[in-house]
Amino acid sequence: MSRAHGAAHGKVILLGEHAVVYGAPALAAGIERGATATATTLAPGEASRLVLGGDTILADPASTDDRARAFAALLAEGREAPSVLVEAASELPAGGGLGSSAAIGVAAGRAVASLFDPEIEGESAARAVAWERIFHGNPSGIDTAAAAIGGCFRFTREHGAHPIPVARPLVLAIGWSGSSSSTRTMVEGVARLRARKPAMVDKSIAGIAALVDNAALAVEAGDLLGLGRLFDLNQMILAGLLLSTEAIEDMCATARAAGALGAKLTGAGGGGSVIALVGASQSADEDASAAMILAAWRAAGFSGFVTRVGIPQGV
Repeated sequence: MSRAHGAAHGKVILLGEHAVVYGAPALAAGIERGATATATTLAPGEASRLVLGGDTILADPASTDDRARAFAALLAEGREAPSVLVEAASELPAGGGLGSSAAIGVAAGRAVASLFDPEIEGESAARAVAWERIFHGNPSGIDTAAAAIGGCFRFTREHGAHPIPVARPLVLAIGWSGSSSSTRTMVEGVARLRARKPAMVDKSIAGIAALVDNAALAVEAGDLLGLGRLFDLNQMILAGLLLSTEAIEDMCATARAAGALGAKLTGAGGGGSVIALVGASQSADEDASAAMILAAWRAAGFSGFVTRVGIPQGV
């Protein structure tokens, strides 16, 4: 019996969600919370299975359960995997826009690939991408990049991830809106809107791309005030694309009133999570400022946590 472990980051998209689908850049970051997995070889001929969230899921490419098909796709990618038990856990809410699916896929892919000695370069990433395709159809790859490398990076579908040096660590309050959404459904919604109003949507995509480029410069310069303003501008465009909700707007307004430098949805929208950029003030350091935002969200009926984004590093 052989055993191997894998881990991965969750993610936030700082700016650029949805526009990245159309080739525009996005600015993303891995966060401290993520997923872990352990892979254990089973007796030859024993059915491979995934234990996740209290459920035991058999690998089955013909199943109606996306998890069973995704697990089968992960095992089928690259070299033939032995019969294997994968036990995975995520600290992230499903459908929360924080990359829970990708983090599980990367962690499980790393654990399975690590059963081989040595691992072929890129095999764990290929397994994670195969997993993600089941859930998201044609994913941009930004979630799996964040899960694998962490840190802060600029991403395009054509060129992948390029790390951005972080002059000052970014302190983010991340809040849960209370409802989840389907990335595929929200992406399809933007596509339908673009079919009806191509000029409006293309103008929005170009505007988001410009915000992303300026945000990358702000991160490199440690300009938190500027970055916060760019968060707010990006949120306005995303709301114009019908991606926001009443809860998301309430959370953004509440965070700003509690001292956030800027706030926006992160991920697909239509529910999920909000990120608020925390800054120190004359009366409070960053930890105290973050605590005030979380307290304001709690008072409004929302939950949240704090994470920091700094120098890129693996898990």
